[in-house]
Amino acid sequence: MRILVHDYSGHPFQAQLSRELARRGHRVVHSTCTAYVSGKGDLASDTPGLRFATIGDGVRLRKEAYARRLGQETGLGCELARQVARVRPDAALLSNLPVPALVVTAAALRALRIPWVLWHQDVTAVALRSFAAAGVARAMGVAATVLGAGEKWAARRAAAVVVIADSFVPVHAQWGTAHKVTVVPNWAPLDEITPVPRANAWSAQHGLDGVPTLLYSGTLGLKHNPVLLVRLAERLREQGSPVRLVVVNDGPAVPVLRTAAAERGVDLTLLPFQPYARLPEVLGSGDVLVVLLDPDAGRFSVPSKTLSYLCAGRPVLGLMPADNLAAGLLRRAGSAVFPPEERALEDAAAWVRTVLSDPALAERLGKESRALAEREFALDDCATGFEEILRGVCGAGTGRAGT
Repeated sequence: MRILVHDYSGHPFQAQLSRELARRGHRVVHSTCTAYVSGKGDLASDTPGLRFATIGDGVRLRKEAYARRLGQETGLGCELARQVARVRPDAALLSNLPVPALVVTAAALRALRIPWVLWHQDVTAVALRSFAAAGVARAMGVAATVLGAGEKWAARRAAAVVVIADSFVPVHAQWGTAHKVTVVPNWAPLDEITPVPRANAWSAQHGLDGVPTLLYSGTLGLKHNPVLLVRLAERLREQGSPVRLVVVNDGPAVPVLRTAAAERGVDLTLLPFQPYARLPEVLGSGDVLVVLLDPDAGRFSVPSKTLSYLCAGRPVLGLMPADNLAAGLLRRAGSAVFPPEERALEDAAAWVRTVLSDPALAERLGKESRALAEREFALDDCATGFEEILRGVCGAGTGRAGT
């Protein structure tokens, strides 16, 4: 098959899937959006039959300027539609697209009569309604209705839908699309994110050797309540276990964290997203890795950073809803999950303090994290599942002539 995979975010495991599909003899174009700022995976071609492409070069997204962002995301959808027309794949796989870009691309695929698969990572309408309910932006209530309708329209036009958790299925039942849904949990690349010694080149570069370190690496929006990280470090200091808080992130949470840390006297290191090749060292430098997830996102969001943390073989603290799929993974690995609320920080800090004071416990938790990742993140099974779905939507499973 000739396949176009577009992952708007540029995450590691989508790129790994494209590599595996190419290794199996398919011709794959893996597309990402450079305008979206996040930690990126390995987006360089080293596999015959695989080519990397981008949209959004030179675009600077204004996430908080909602009207302008709507126009920008629509324009990115037009750019992706043009890319689809150039590639002319037998089938397309779309992941993480904002709804305006998704709708435009879905319309173009329909006009070109190219079957496509929606890899559904988040239910946008649910997220926007939670913003409105929390008072972050009241206009989000209207946006949830409009964009929710667009998301539903696109899902109905997809030839198949892949969701990352069973909790998505009732949504698709309401939309009339449950009959074409397959559940494939997300994973992380075991061969790219591996355990490294706590003292490594990256930790030495940033003065973390021998320093108890609480580390967060990944996307961090204001809705995640980033101040909880600072308050957690503050509680540890009050309990007699001061730590260095390291946050690797680019975005609106950075000035919020800087101000909160200065007000509370917390030792904070803020760093931009690091090169993907150094991610094992980054994660290996944390004595405890932290995940934040807002209460309203519990059933419809599985933070990919959790999966990377498990691959890195470190103890992990989850400040997240107990019913989230990632929370279940952390509990199975022996790590801890607490509600993402101020009242839970005392107990969360006590757990971190126990891990910091017991090297044998920290080593055991790290080994359990990696062992769980190795059991759960088998690429071969995931790739076979996607391969079968793509073959199914494009019919015979043979590619068009040409390159």
